[in-house]
Amino acid sequence: MRYEQINNQLFINNRKNFTGHMSENAIAILASNDIMPTNADDVMDFVQNADLFYLSGIDQEESILLLYPDANNEAYREILFIKRTNALMVQWDGEKLSQEKAAEISGVKNVMWLDEFEKYLQLFAFEADTFYLGHNEHIKRLTKDMTTRQDRMIEWIKQKYPLHNLDRAAKITRHLRPIKSEIEVDLIRKAAEISAIGYERVRKAIKPGIWEYELEAELVYALTKHGGNRHAFKPIIASGKNACALHYNTNDDICKDGDMLLMDFGVSYANYNSDITRCLPVNGKFSARQEAVYRAVKHCLEEGSKMLTAGIIHKEYEKNMANLVQEALIDLKLLKEKDVRNQDPEKPLYKKYFMHGTAHHLGIDVHDVGLYSRPLEAGMVFTCEPGIYIPEESLGCRLENDYLITQGDPENLTEAIPFEV
Repeated sequence: MRYEQINNQLFINNRKNFTGHMSENAIAILASNDIMPTNADDVMDFVQNADLFYLSGIDQEESILLLYPDANNEAYREILFIKRTNALMVQWDGEKLSQEKAAEISGVKNVMWLDEFEKYLQLFAFEADTFYLGHNEHIKRLTKDMTTRQDRMIEWIKQKYPLHNLDRAAKITRHLRPIKSEIEVDLIRKAAEISAIGYERVRKAIKPGIWEYELEAELVYALTKHGGNRHAFKPIIASGKNACALHYNTNDDICKDGDMLLMDFGVSYANYNSDITRCLPVNGKFSARQEAVYRAVKHCLEEGSKMLTAGIIHKEYEKNMANLVQEALIDLKLLKEKDVRNQDPEKPLYKKYFMHGTAHHLGIDVHDVGLYSRPLEAGMVFTCEPGIYIPEESLGCRLENDYLITQGDPENLTEAIPFEV
């Protein structure tokens, strides 16, 4: 693995917390993600199923975690199934996890080969009443148009054990995963540290005439050099008018003299993510208008992040943040105070220049799981990312930090990445 091995006490504790929320006499089955093909015999980079990683630390395909906390035989209460290797596989693809190494990483004492899974499940199934099964549940994205390994597991269980009860593993993990342990927070900090190195490389490289993808390459170098798994998401390196497209990521334009560059990027380290946005003048000096917009967004970030406190409801936070941006838009002469007073509350005028939310859970997933109806709690990690986008001026500005919610003021995990004018 590229990253330093994680203390397996994290996964031991996570499994203990997870099984504590299971109903009596139930089995939980968490399966790895698929390796996705491209064309011919090539494949995309493998990304592990977030819930499986959270409970095991195993970062290898064709893996299954079985939890049966009420099993009579203690050895069967936790079983990790991994793919069986052979000399031919090693020759072509390199080493895979041994049973001993998988046990060391996960803290699961009983590690078996994957081809034994059906036999042992049959042994346990008719003593159990319920299966907890994994499925991708997220308010923003659903794998509704494709069949995943988890989907196939659900259908197979339904066919083989049609009279058992089924329940959702995601219902438990979405409750547990938002509260980060000290180990998890340190991993996010590490991802942010690598991001800071990448930002500094871009800051030194940026100049008129450089291509956006050349600046992206500086981020790639930093994350690869310092042990990142991958980009947390496809980075946005958007100069000039491109910064007004929220998810622009083709990064194939030339950075022009007089433009401002918006970079929204993150690093995945040990499968935990950072998510940062910064803006820089391409020629090294803001114009008066760019600086005014930048300072307005910076003010919203500084004031808005103070509201990320334990007990606040996400909806109320977003309303307060929208008010901050609305005031900034009035100060920038983009909105008139009179028009704002008379606006339709259902169609607020600020939406023309600020059309997205500013705070989301961050962790194993960039948009990490968690119910937004749940008040913020100490241990959660949230982004704060206000922005102002003015297409008619080819000017878009967004600034984003990552914050640990505490019992007091939030802790900025991305403080090492400067954003002073």
